[in-house]
Amino acid sequence: MPRMGRPREHDERTAEALLEAAERIVEVAGLEALSVRGVADEVGTTTRAVYSLFGSKEGLVVALGIRAFEMLGAGIDALPTTADPAADIVEAGVAVFRRFAIGHPSLFRIGVQLSSPQLRDRFSAAAAKAFAGLEVRMTRVNDAGLLGPRNVRDAACEFHALCEGLAAVELRSQMTPGEEERIWRDALTALVAGFAEPLGQRRRTRVK
Repeated sequence: MPRMGRPREHDERTAEALLEAAERIVEVAGLEALSVRGVADEVGTTTRAVYSLFGSKEGLVVALGIRAFEMLGAGIDALPTTADPAADIVEAGVAVFRRFAIGHPSLFRIGVQLSSPQLRDRFSAAAAKAFAGLEVRMTRVNDAGLLGPRNVRDAACEFHALCEGLAAVELRSQMTPGEEERIWRDALTALVAGFAEPLGQRRRTRVK
């Protein structure tokens, strides 16, 4: 009778629980408070489980960065497609990026704003995959003739930059309370509408 392989001591459920614990710790006390021991204690497991699944504290941070972009990518992929590609891309910002940033602020800061290039490089593949989903949405805007002289990648970069800035401002509680979603929608709508204009064009109002 063939011998059965040993069951994995630490499975995906343990990994998920550890990442959720790590996210909570970072949200409450900041990235500097994250530790292998603290995450293990939060879940009620051993540090061996953390090291087995993630390798180190840095491995935990990288896994959180990957988690951030997987959430963004999944959200963009799941967003319904309508006959209005410009409205769809605005919805991607409001319903996906904003919801992610305010629902998972610690993941937003790690995945999108982390200053360590060494760690960022380790989840760059996940970031690129999520950005590719945004480019697919922006390609539909281009196919509708709404990007003017811009190419898809540049427009997607500008769109992402505005989303990142809006999220940072909202997370600092600098938006008018109760008006946050409207501000996002107005800003993103204005950006997308401006894509069709020639680069460098400035509208001038004549004073009569």
